[in-house]
Amino acid sequence: MKVAAAAYPLDVLESWDAYAAKIGAWVAEAAEAGAELLVFPEYGSMELATLDGLEVAGDLEASLRAVSDRVPAADALHAELAARHGVHVLAASAPVLDPALGARPVNRARLFAPSGAVGVQDKQIMTRFEREDWGVVPGGPLRVFDTALGRIGVLICYDSEYPLLGRALADCDLLLVPSCTEALAGYWRVRIGAMARALEAQCVSVMSSTVGAAEWSEAVDTNCGTGGVFGPPDTGFPPTGVLAEGVLDAPGWTYAEVDLARIAAVRADGVVLNRAHWDEQVPRAGAPEIVSLR
Repeated sequence: MKVAAAAYPLDVLESWDAYAAKIGAWVAEAAEAGAELLVFPEYGSMELATLDGLEVAGDLEASLRAVSDRVPAADALHAELAARHGVHVLAASAPVLDPALGARPVNRARLFAPSGAVGVQDKQIMTRFEREDWGVVPGGPLRVFDTALGRIGVLICYDSEYPLLGRALADCDLLLVPSCTEALAGYWRVRIGAMARALEAQCVSVMSSTVGAAEWSEAVDTNCGTGGVFGPPDTGFPPTGVLAEGVLDAPGWTYAEVDLARIAAVRADGVVLNRAHWDEQVPRAGAPEIVSLR
């Protein structure tokens, strides 16, 4: 299959129709290029706050609620586009106020299948900004989505930096890593996490990013990144583990061909077998013996 990872700029939207046209154009472009799985970034949905005016978009609390109110309409749009183009789409994550999870918003990504089926994945571990300034909280549990393209898991940005979360998704063929990072260091933290999870689980990770300036927002005002697709540097994959990478901070799609048979093959008979040997750490990962060499 061909996968597409977005480097997505956030815009001031004049109307709902402008947003629908923007998302429609992005999905159509990737579908016309032959992509079957499209991955938008973390917090790419924050541009929806501009539909309520720049004063709302610039206020941390008001912007959360404005975007959450627009998510049902955005979901209907993405579902229609997925069906029309026959593609799977991971929509840009958004703050969502879910009464079943409490009074504060969670950071939620939604995966749309062309069949009309929808799965949601909430972020597990909050960054300092999310927990200290914004009040976004952890949501529902990790999920594995069994799709026509294989088993898919989602690790939203900071979640990709935690190997036990990746291990919980070890049965996935594809790990989607939507990200939103303001600096080059942040981009590389998430990229290293995405590459490490692909190494450990001997799978493919697909990283998307927000890019460019959004000075109207206190939350996503500066964005740095690009799209990337990574696998284990092992049999059947590039020696660097990089299947594809975009140009830093340049908006657009990054495409890569992914072969599930190669994932199965490297898991069964790679030069190394990280995924199969994972549990050998357990009895050896206790408190280390301290040896004095003074």
